[in-house]
Amino acid sequence: MSEAAEAPVSSTGSPAKYVQEMSRDGDEPPPRYIVKQIPNSSPPSAPVPVIDLSQLSSPEELGKLRSALSSWGCFQAIGHGISSSFLDKIRHVTKQFFALPTDEKLKYARETYDMEGYGNDPVLSDKQVYDWCDRLFLNLIPQDSRKLHLWPANPSEFREVLDEYSVNMKLIVELLLKAMARSLNLEEDCFLKQYEDKELMAARFNYYPACPKPDSVLGAKAHSDGSAITILLQDQEVEGLQMFKDDQWFRVPILPHAFVVNAGDQIQIMSNGIFKSPLHRVSTSSEKDRISLAVFHLPNPEVEIEPVKGLIDEKWPQQYRKLKNYSAINFECFQNGKIALETVRI
Repeated sequence: MSEAAEAPVSSTGSPAKYVQEMSRDGDEPPPRYIVKQIPNSSPPSAPVPVIDLSQLSSPEELGKLRSALSSWGCFQAIGHGISSSFLDKIRHVTKQFFALPTDEKLKYARETYDMEGYGNDPVLSDKQVYDWCDRLFLNLIPQDSRKLHLWPANPSEFREVLDEYSVNMKLIVELLLKAMARSLNLEEDCFLKQYEDKELMAARFNYYPACPKPDSVLGAKAHSDGSAITILLQDQEVEGLQMFKDDQWFRVPILPHAFVVNAGDQIQIMSNGIFKSPLHRVSTSSEKDRISLAVFHLPNPEVEIEPVKGLIDEKWPQQYRKLKNYSAINFECFQNGKIALETVRI
C-alpha cells in the first residue's frame, strides 16, 4: 500500500489523502478508517415522524412536534415552503463542486486546524477514527463571519444559491424554535431569548464516496450534534443516515423534498432534557456516492445557555448546568469518543 493510502496526518491536521481520491483510485480504507465493530450494520427502516411545518399553528401538529422531539429527537419536515426545484438546484451545485478536479477544490481548502473550508475534519487525537467523508464547511450567520474566499466561485451559481438557502434556513429555524416553545406551553420566544440575538448558522456539504468496506467503515461516527437545531437535506437516491432509538439503530428513509430535522444537544439542555438530541451515524455504500447538506443553528459561543426555568420543578429538577461554548465541548468529545452531554449534566 502506498504512503498516501496509509493516510498519515498532514500539516493541515487531517489525513494526507482525500477520501474521494482514495475511492476513485480504488484504495483500500487505511487502518485509521476501520471501525472495529459496527453494531447492527444493516438496520431496519425507521418510522420517523413526519411534521407539516405549514400546520404548526394547530394544537394537533404541535402535539406531534413535541412527541417527535421527545421520543425520536428528529422528524421529517414537509410543508416548509421551499420549492422542489430550488432543492434540486442546491443538490446540483453540491455535486458540481465535488466533481471538480482536486486542485480546483483545494482553492477553498481549510487552514490548519480550522473548521471552515474544504477538506477533512481536523484530527484532534492519535486514536481518532477517521470518517469516510470529504466536506465543505462554511459559516452563514452572522454575515460578517463569512469567509467569502472559501465560498466556491465554481460552479458559478454556488454563492448565490447558498445565500438564498441560508435565508430560507433562518426562517425555518425561527419558526421551529417558536413552535417548540409553544409545544411545551412556554412563551414562544423563550428559546430565542437565550440566543441574546447572537446566533450562528453554518453549512456542511458532505460527500460520501463509495467504499469497498461498508461493513467496517462509517461515513460519520455515531454522535449527537452540538447545535440547537440541525436541518439536513438528504441525497435524493442513496440512504445513509441512521438514528439510534430504544437500544437499536434504524435507517432514516428518503422522503422526497423533505428535510430531516433533529434536535441538537443545546436544545436538549435548554428544554431541560425533554427534547432529545439523538445519536446518529452515516453508513457507507459499496456501489454509490452520496451527498448531503447539513445546516447547524446555535447560539454564539459567548452566550450562556441553561434549562428554561419554566421546565424545572421538584419532580423534574435542573438536569444541566449553565454553560457557554458548548459546541467546542461537543466537537472535542465527538473526536475522542466521549458523550458531551454527560460532561455537562448536573
